This record gives sequence, structure tokens and C-alpha cells, in this order.
Amino acid sequence: MPTVRDIEQALFALAPKDLAMSWDNVGQLLGDPDVEVSRVLVALDITEDVAGEAIEKVCQLIVSHHPVMNCKWLPVQTVRSDTPQGHLLLKLLRNGVSAVCMHTNLDIAEGGVNDRLAQALELIDPGPLGDPEGLCRVGTLAEPMALEDFARLVQKALNANGVRFAGAGKPVSKVAVGGGACGDYEDFAIAAGCDTFVTSDLTYHTFLDAKGKGINLIDAGHFPTEDPVCETLVSYLTAQFPELTVTKSASHREVIQYLVKD
Repeated sequence: MPTVRDIEQALFALAPKDLAMSWDNVGQLLGDPDVEVSRVLVALDITEDVAGEAIEKVCQLIVSHHPVMNCKWLPVQTVRSDTPQGHLLLKLLRNGVSAVCMHTNLDIAEGGVNDRLAQALELIDPGPLGDPEGLCRVGTLAEPMALEDFARLVQKALNANGVRFAGAGKPVSKVAVGGGACGDYEDFAIAAGCDTFVTSDLTYHTFLDAKGKGINLIDAGHFPTEDPVCETLVSYLTAQFPELTVTKSASHREVIQYLVKD
């Protein structure tokens, strides 16, 4: 059976470590590299529920997008059972569950988070947006559509509980995408001639300024815009290691809920 180290190296072949941003924390962050693995759980985040699911399914390894431990600029100082992070880390360690995390390297990598997001939204000929990190993608719709109709398409395609959007009074045709918190890349979408930008975690003032900047904005949520890559990871690991049982977490879901205005 492959070891945790073998699986980490295979994941770095998909999303090279040197693509990760300087502040990021990627690779094996928890556990013994030499432990043999027969079962892997894939999830966007490693939460208490995901940890419990891995233990119940007798998984030796969780592969996640978001790091289970703080990024490099905010290192872990304590591991105590009376803190949320400490409790989670001890739970994993005591049950022999390792963690491998592919974060900004998987955002940027070909076939990673943002290519998968563009695919989910059925963008035609998606390619790099032109931002310095090579993070975001841009493509076109088969046919232009009204913003509200496209917002509904985004919500359905990503199985989002809801979306937030603001219009610039133009139809949707050329679309930039940035999974997760990519609001800082809005100006690159505008410079590329996009009429619409799909991302998440946008602020009130970003929405307020959208019309003046001439761009439609859709905030489809952090989890929905990134979660599609989990299926990519499941398929990739299954192809690389046919002897493994690899499953996507059933317990990890969008936590943000929306009330519909009466």
C-alpha cells in the first residue's frame, strides 16, 4: 500500500508545491509520513465532523484544500484540548489520522480549483485571467444571458444555498472566476474586458462600486466555489492509486444559510 509520503508526492505532481503563495502552508501537515494508507477521505476543510467521519471510516489520511494548521505567518503556538484547533489536532493524532493539504498551489494549478470552477459554470475555452499569480480564470458563455438568469445558473451549478450579486446594467458573456476569497482580483477581470466576475467573500463596498466600475459581481460563497475540486482530487487519487479507497466527505457542507425575503 502507498504511504502518506507517496500520496503527498503524487498530489504535488498535480499541484506543485512551488505554486503555493509564500505565506501558505501546504503538504503533509500532520501525522507520520511512513504510515501505509488504505483509505483516504477528501474534504474542502478538516473540521470536527470531517475528523469524526475519517475515524468512523477507518481512514488513515484526510486530503483537504484548506490547511488544518495555520499558515506560515501565524504558526501554531499551542496544542491544547481546551481550544478548538488543539482539540481537533489531538483528535486526529490520537486516532492515527494524517493530513495532507493542497491550498493555493491547487488554486493555481492547471486542472485545480479555478479550472474546475470554470468547468462547473460551463465556460467556453477558459484560460488564465492575467493576474500575477496565475490564480483566476476567464472564459465565455455559449450565449449571452441576463445577470439574474446567470446568477440562478451559478447557484444551481454549484449547489449553493444562495448567491449575492450586483449588476452593472449589462448582460453576461465574458466571465472571470476566482474560487474562494478572490475579490482583490476584480481589477484584473475589468482589465481583461470581463463583464462579470464570480468569486466569494465580497464586501459591501465592493458591491457598491460595481456599477461605477462597469462589472457584474456574483458572490457564490467560499465553500460552493471551491468544493468542486474535491471530486477532482477523488478521481485523481483513485487513478494514481487504484488500491486505495478514496471518498469525498459526506459530512462537510456549506454552513452559511440564507433567508428569503417575504
